Amino acid sequence: MSTSASPGYRQFEGQWGERAELARRTLAMENCRQIASSMIHVMDMPFMEQVAGHRAGDYKQDPHKVYLAFQELAGACFIAQYIPENPLTMGQHGYESSTAKGATTGAEEVVRDGIKIDSPEAVVEHMERFVTPRLKQDIAEFNGDDAYVGKLIAAEVAQQKRQGLNILKAPYDGGFQCFPYLRYCYYGYVNYFMAYALFPEVMERDFALQADLSALKNAAAARAIIEGDLPRMVLLDHDMADSRGTLVNIHSLDEIWFPNFARSIRPFIDAGVRLIWHCDGNLMAMVPRLLEAGLGGFQGFQYEDGMDYARICKMKDRNGEGLFILGGVSVTTTLPFGKPQDVKDQLKFLVENGPARGLMLGASSSIAPATTRENILTLIEGLKYYREHGRD
Repeated sequence: MSTSASPGYRQFEGQWGERAELARRTLAMENCRQIASSMIHVMDMPFMEQVAGHRAGDYKQDPHKVYLAFQELAGACFIAQYIPENPLTMGQHGYESSTAKGATTGAEEVVRDGIKIDSPEAVVEHMERFVTPRLKQDIAEFNGDDAYVGKLIAAEVAQQKRQGLNILKAPYDGGFQCFPYLRYCYYGYVNYFMAYALFPEVMERDFALQADLSALKNAAAARAIIEGDLPRMVLLDHDMADSRGTLVNIHSLDEIWFPNFARSIRPFIDAGVRLIWHCDGNLMAMVPRLLEAGLGGFQGFQYEDGMDYARICKMKDRNGEGLFILGGVSVTTTLPFGKPQDVKDQLKFLVENGPARGLMLGASSSIAPATTRENILTLIEGLKYYREHGRD
C-alpha cells in the first residue's frame, strides 16, 4: 500500500501507451523484439521549435511544452533526467547563462561562507568548519517518514502525468540520487584535487558522512519506488573521469570512496532497484568496481576515450545477471562531425553488440547546439526503425 494519498503508478495500469509499455518491459529485462529509445536531449532551441511545429521563441515562453512536444515527435519511450530548462542556458555558439559563473565555469574566485578557496588548506578549513557540521546536522535531523516517502511518490506521479503516458518517467533526482560526491564543483578543480591528494583522511571522513546521509535518503527512496510502483531503476550521474581515466587515482577510490559508495546504495540493492551509471570519459577502471558494488548497467559511453561498449555489454552483474545498457550515438564525434551514414552505422553497431535483453538506444549525452541537424533527424529515424523492426 502506498504511503501517500496517491496510489502511485498503479493508477496508470492499463493506460500506458505503446512506447511506455515497451520501456517498462525493457527495464524488466523481458525478451523484447522491438528496441526502446530514450529521450534525446537536444540543446538547440530553434531546431526543437521547428521540428515540433512551434513558432520561433516558443521555447523560452514555455520550455516544458516544446521540450515534451519534441520528445514525442522523436519517439521517446523513456525519460530519467528531465531537464527542459537546460537549453535556456545555451546559444548557437555554446554556454550563455546569465547567472554568475561557478567554481568550474569560469569564476575568478571562489568564496564559501566567507572563506576564499585559494589553496587546498582553504578547502579543508571550509570542510571542517562548515561542511562536516552541516552533514552531521542533516543526518541527525533527517526524517524519512511516510510523509517524506509520499512526497517522493507524488512528485514522480505529477511528472508522469505532465509528460503523458506514452513516455515512461523513471526516478532520477529530487531525492533519488544520493551517494558520496567529489566536491570539485563546489571548490573548483585545482584546490579540491590538491586537497584530495594531501588530506585523504579529511576526504574519507567527508565520504563517510555523505554515505551516512545517503543511506538514510536512499532507504526512503527505495520505499517510494516499491510502494509507489515506480520503475525499479535509478540513473546515477556524477562525472569521475576524463578522456585519460579517473579524475583521481583509482586505488585511492578503492580505499576511501568505493566502500562508502557501496554502503550508500545498499538500500536500493537490497530492495531490488537496478542502478545505472552514466558514463563520461574513460571509466573502464571503474566498471568492474561499480558492478561489484551492486550496479546493474550503464548509460552514455564515450567510445573515443576508450569505453569498450562491446566488452561491457558482455559483462554480468555481481549476481551473474545481464546488464541493462542504454547505448547512445556519440554526441562528441558521430553526431557533430560525422555523416548521416555514420549515424546509421553506429546505431547498427550498438544494436549488434548490445545485450539481447535490457537494451535501449538514444544519444550518448546532451546534443550541443550547431550539431548537424541532418544527423539528428537521421538519429530520430534510426531510433524509429529499431523501435518498429528491432534486430530483425
